[in-house]
Amino acid sequence: MAGTPTAPPKRALVRGLAGACHPLPSLAVTTVAVLLAVGVGHDTVGVVLIGAAVLTGQLSIGWSNDWIDAARDRATGRAAKPAAAGQVPVPVVAVAAGVALATTVVLSALLGTLAAVALLIGVAAGWAYNLGLKATVWSGAAYLVAFGALPLGPYLALPEHPWPRWWVPVVGALLGFAAHFANVLPDLRADAATGVRGLPQRLGPRWGVVVMAVVLAAASVVLGLNQTSWALGVVAVGGGVLGAAAATAVALRSPDSPAAFRITIAIALLAVVLLIAGAV
Repeated sequence: MAGTPTAPPKRALVRGLAGACHPLPSLAVTTVAVLLAVGVGHDTVGVVLIGAAVLTGQLSIGWSNDWIDAARDRATGRAAKPAAAGQVPVPVVAVAAGVALATTVVLSALLGTLAAVALLIGVAAGWAYNLGLKATVWSGAAYLVAFGALPLGPYLALPEHPWPRWWVPVVGALLGFAAHFANVLPDLRADAATGVRGLPQRLGPRWGVVVMAVVLAAASVVLGLNQTSWALGVVAVGGGVLGAAAATAVALRSPDSPAAFRITIAIALLAVVLLIAGAV
């Protein structure tokens, strides 16, 4: 009938959902978990299960972010956010977030109680951030908890349920904290317009860049000092410090660019590779 709104085509819905899940962070975190699962000795089934559990958890966090923030994103004209731009209906994103959350609970439970607790703590931290923690001085706590807990999952999913050495979750937490600043810096103006006052917003762009750089360098130093090979230690410290310097330069020169966040992801992937190479 004329005048009756039509539903978006299925392909458009798929594209909208793909964009609304925050694909780069979701894939990066899943890749980290998969690489670590391979490194600690999981078989193919275990690697796939860990990857699926982490991916669905990240999808739930990404979709819940776009669902919860749709009105705020629309008010600030963030056309890159599919839900705010009308590329996918907000209720569809909400349902997708709920389905992904239920799925990650089930998949995590299949890995065993301890591994499930570790992975679901990270998911809970992400949801807490989206539900309001992002607007408080404690916004960084969600990243500290989520990325500190993430590497525990692959270890605790092994039959013996071993705990990693103390510095493994510490490096994860530090990288996550730095990623928080790198991810938020391009959105400071939009956040200020809608009253989001997390830790990076309170510190401002210059101090935010300083904190990001210092934490990235600290993560690299902790990782490097705990390598079993001096060569790997040099690579960890050198690569991390150079990456921190590059992220700082990019953030200062182009504060609206996502490049600093991408560099942070690259440093995190380097850290996992070094773990697999000689320190797992």
